[in-house]
Amino acid sequence: MQEALYVRFQGTTRSERGHFPGVFALVNGLAREGRLTEEQERFRRTNNDWYDANYINPSDTDPTVYDPHLNPGAVAWFKMSSADLIKRVDGYLEILAAHGVDCERAESSEPGTIIYEDQYQVVVVPHRKTLGET
Repeated sequence: MQEALYVRFQGTTRSERGHFPGVFALVNGLAREGRLTEEQERFRRTNNDWYDANYINPSDTDPTVYDPHLNPGAVAWFKMSSADLIKRVDGYLEILAAHGVDCERAESSEPGTIIYEDQYQVVVVPHRKTLGET
């Protein structure tokens, strides 16, 4: 078995697009629904701003990266070497747990066909067999 090179934190229920939404999408969804406490919203805003300032949004580099027709099921994975980015996910997981939203940690050495890559992350179109696997 190969060592996992990538990690993703995702929900356990498929979205309308057919994939498992990532931790950021899930928390941002709770915020849009007005379900976060003031403290949770403060955490979300502060940490979303930190992520925006410290790593590239793949959509800014390639606006089609998440296009469901061009790249069906495209999702982002952290590289395991991105410890500073990964360690901040715990607060998002705590928010999801407080709202009863199930989330899981997925690890893979080959999460799919890489369509975007930078030093911190990849965006992949999952292999057909791994679309729903973790």
